[in-house]
Amino acid sequence: MSKTTPETKEIFAVYKQNIDKFFDDVEKSLPQYLQSITNLQQEYTEAWKNAFGSAVSLQQEYATKSGLNTNVPSAYIKMVNDATEEIIKARSVQNKIALATIDVARQNLKSFNDSTKAFSELNENMLQSWISAWTPTRNQ
Repeated sequence: MSKTTPETKEIFAVYKQNIDKFFDDVEKSLPQYLQSITNLQQEYTEAWKNAFGSAVSLQQEYATKSGLNTNVPSAYIKMVNDATEEIIKARSVQNKIALATIDVARQNLKSFNDSTKAFSELNENMLQSWISAWTPTRNQ
């Protein structure tokens, strides 16, 4: 559904209207993307959790039915538990790095946006200065 905009023939007003219209539409779709990505991440997590659980269950059933002894030494259990803890720590560090990187990217975009505004104001002032230098003044 498009908004009705007043008819104008001035090209820069037309550009601005269309740019605003485009980015309004982009901003409306952002929450949908965020929800879709979140849903996808949850599905991936659930799928892998189920795959690993099924694999362990199948191996356990095979071992039980074939009469294999599944008891292992305490040192092995400690090694597996310690490895899991280290993997969790590494994943935590990875998450912190990823979040910090996203925050830095956001800060960079904010700086870019601020710089663009300042650069635009500078250009506007320079243009006004040039125009006033070349425009004859009227004596009143």
